[in-house]
Amino acid sequence: MRNWFKSGDPWIWLNAAAVSVSLIIVVGLLVLIGVRGLSHFWPARVMQADYAVPDSAVTRVIGEVHDSEQVSAERLQQTGVHFGPDVKVIKRILLKTGNRDVIGGDFRWLLWPYLADIQYPQGIVVLERREWGNFYGYLKQVQENQSVVAQDDKAWGALQERLERVEHLYEEIRDIEKIRIGELNFKLEGLRLEERRLELHQRNTPENLRSIEQERKVLQADYAVLQKKLNDLYVDINRDSLVAQVMDGRTVTIPLSKVVRAYQPNAMSVFARTAMYFEKLWEFVSDEPREANTEGGIFPAIFGTVMMVLIMSILVTPFGVIAAVYLKEYARQGVLTRTIRIAVNNLAGVPSIVYGVFGLGFFVYFLGGNIDQLFFPEALPAPTFGTPGILWSSLTLAILTVPVVIVATEEGLSRIPRAIREGSLALGATKAETLWRTVLPMATPAMMTGMILAVARAAGEVAPLMLVGVVKLAPSLPLDGNFPFLHLDRKFMHLGFHIYDVGFQSPNVEAARPLVYATAFLLVLVIVALNIAAIWIRNRLREKYRGLEG
Repeated sequence: MRNWFKSGDPWIWLNAAAVSVSLIIVVGLLVLIGVRGLSHFWPARVMQADYAVPDSAVTRVIGEVHDSEQVSAERLQQTGVHFGPDVKVIKRILLKTGNRDVIGGDFRWLLWPYLADIQYPQGIVVLERREWGNFYGYLKQVQENQSVVAQDDKAWGALQERLERVEHLYEEIRDIEKIRIGELNFKLEGLRLEERRLELHQRNTPENLRSIEQERKVLQADYAVLQKKLNDLYVDINRDSLVAQVMDGRTVTIPLSKVVRAYQPNAMSVFARTAMYFEKLWEFVSDEPREANTEGGIFPAIFGTVMMVLIMSILVTPFGVIAAVYLKEYARQGVLTRTIRIAVNNLAGVPSIVYGVFGLGFFVYFLGGNIDQLFFPEALPAPTFGTPGILWSSLTLAILTVPVVIVATEEGLSRIPRAIREGSLALGATKAETLWRTVLPMATPAMMTGMILAVARAAGEVAPLMLVGVVKLAPSLPLDGNFPFLHLDRKFMHLGFHIYDVGFQSPNVEAARPLVYATAFLLVLVIVALNIAAIWIRNRLREKYRGLEG
């Protein structure tokens, strides 16, 4: 046994066990997040039952079984519900009843022993709405301008046809409101700023103002045409409605303009459920959020996260590489250089919120405020760059991650044999040429390693972004079709902040919980995708310069 310990085999097995446990924990966590998040999009069956609590009237309940748990009878007795002396544990379920606008809540805890006549009728309809969450009930009529066009058995087919029409109208309305009218508003705001700029420079002559006014009239005429078309579209989309019966017997009228999709989960086959699952999953990654971020998609958050990481990478890599090259190749190795290296290493351990406060004070208020004074005085007092935005967020995270790039690049430069430098100099190359043509190309895999570590840390940061640019809901993306196309002054959405907002700031916690898991899983996938792309580039560069290292 003593010889076995001296051989070092126990430590090899210990390291292998530690790595295996770490991998199992990571994979298990990802599986847990993925299952809890992605299962949310599966169209679950809808239950109907009679709920009869002692000393209370029997009520009809309809909804999806969202969760279940075992509760001690003693705990329930404290709330006034009593059981026999032999009952120790009671099962209760969390039923997603929807119909928040009718009954005042989306979820309801029910005691399983008091449920009777449990059924799964095929006629139950689920409506995903743009407001007030899901609706559960029975479809009775389809109306056009408050006149019945189909009812009972014929209502379902008429509903699907008219929903398809409503979806086309909604897409057309969104195109006009967000894109075409957005472009006109952007141009009108540009004319206003140009007029203000001429006034500040005392060049607001009648000739200069006449051209601005003519262009404004053209834009206003286009705006009037779009507004008239938009009004007609709203009249068309509000034409149809449906009448449905909820679980307590009441009937409600719902405009089809508020309905995203309608389906009958209890009547769907496995293939139909699978098709709808992928349809809802695609909506989650490609659509915009609704219902206080608890419904719809998270595409703006995905786009904002990737855009911020790319801008941060473009900013941090040159600064980190230049600093590492200076410290390794040019700086005199002494007390000052060692002090700088210690400071760089210490910067990596500073809490991220401190960088957020620094970014808010220096980048936003000082640098952004002065930029507004110098280059955008016509927009004042409304700030342009003197307010949190994606540029300041990227710069803040670049400063946060620059120590990682510096350390990784220095290590890469240290691994390059001295003979390569001396051989280049002996052949007549200058030090700058040796550095640019030989040393830096061979150190590019190390630079990419630093960027990979920087991306891995920056993509998941939330605390500093809350101060320097991220918001709950951004009205427009940082990248669009309006010149200069990339708007670095705009605020943006971020997956990490979206998780925080949905998980801890949502008014409907139970409805938001599955989206927290799904968004967290998607954030991990985005980080992995960015890292895989960087690793692929690094490996290509490593293979390219492997011969020089030999």
